[in-house]
Amino acid sequence: MPKPLADKIRPKTLDDVVGQKHILGENGALRKIIQSGKIPNMIFYGASGVGKTTVARIIAENTNLKMCKLNGTSASVSDIKDVIAETETIDGFNGVLLYLDEIQYLNKKQQQSLLEHIENGRITLIASTTENPYFYVFNAILSRSTVFEFKPIEPEDIEPAIRRAFQIVADEQNLKLKIGNGVVEHIAKGCGGDVRKSINTVELCAVTAENDGESLVVTLDNVKQLVQRSNMRYDRDGDQHYDLLSALQKSIRGSDENAAIHYAARLLESGDMLSLCRRLLVIASEDIGLAYPQAIVITKACVDSALQLGLPEARIPLAEAVILLATAPKSNSAYMAIANATADIQAGITGTFPRCLQNMHYDGDDVKNKGQNYLYPHDFPNHYVKQQYLPDELKDRSYYEFGDNKTEQASKAYWDKIKK
Repeated sequence: MPKPLADKIRPKTLDDVVGQKHILGENGALRKIIQSGKIPNMIFYGASGVGKTTVARIIAENTNLKMCKLNGTSASVSDIKDVIAETETIDGFNGVLLYLDEIQYLNKKQQQSLLEHIENGRITLIASTTENPYFYVFNAILSRSTVFEFKPIEPEDIEPAIRRAFQIVADEQNLKLKIGNGVVEHIAKGCGGDVRKSINTVELCAVTAENDGESLVVTLDNVKQLVQRSNMRYDRDGDQHYDLLSALQKSIRGSDENAAIHYAARLLESGDMLSLCRRLLVIASEDIGLAYPQAIVITKACVDSALQLGLPEARIPLAEAVILLATAPKSNSAYMAIANATADIQAGITGTFPRCLQNMHYDGDDVKNKGQNYLYPHDFPNHYVKQQYLPDELKDRSYYEFGDNKTEQASKAYWDKIKK
């Protein structure tokens, strides 16, 4: 079976690894650990194609440990037991380095089966995951491991790998290489920080490129057909989904309409219009709230229009809602009021209803204070009369504070005048 180009070009030393300078640079913590030869249990966290497997292989090749590899998508308890059995063999006498890819797919029992052997040092675990390990890896494994985050590779760092890959392909076919202007840059930008994706694109370019018997000619038009959309690293059930929604809401909350429209466009390009609609409705109440009460009405109208129109036209009313919310005055007073009230309820601080609020029209012989004594506000000037509404245990509690925006301050001024 032909060896994939991505494997042919895979780095053999840390200096050849693309990107990850924050952990593999001259003073990077991971580089120092590897150079020390004292390899701890580690979890590599990051998106696909950013070097996790490559670094694990380099570590294994520079230790005297027998390397075993499992993938969490297919590994069973039996497979894990086979790895444990290797620690009793001559090859595994010094210990086994287990590279466990996609550890998040192992269940609790499977992960726990490794604990004893990680504890006694017979197995050194290097696990990788594309999901946040603090959510998907069990605490017992986490507490015995050091987590290193691998970040997406910048396009300029990927370009040398792309050029090297093209040259390998040309050399294998004994052809001269002719790369058009902008080819390498387009591939680097279109792979979304995934080196493996960029090398796979090179392989496809080589198959579809012009070949006149002497030269391999790769044109920009050829590449554009293969890299039609940028890899935005979006998974509706994973970290990228929640990171993107978080970035959208924080940009709107921070009144940065340009950043907000950018993240909205990314959601729409991924086809996830529903998540955008739901989040905009939340933002209208949570972050704009009473500073501009009409925001929720307008946002709802925009969302309804988008759902009726469908994509691509749905982009227009949703863009209107995003920009409206980002540029609107902000207030979280309603959000804080319900959060504070909920905190009391969850703490068990509720109390009984004040007598004047109870739905009672008849007092039995056991009631000492006869009469409900409810004061009907509409019978009083300005439709207001002072009386107790909160339970006795909470009668002095204040949950809502008027925001400092024009709308809420006008309301505050009105009630200050009435209630004084």
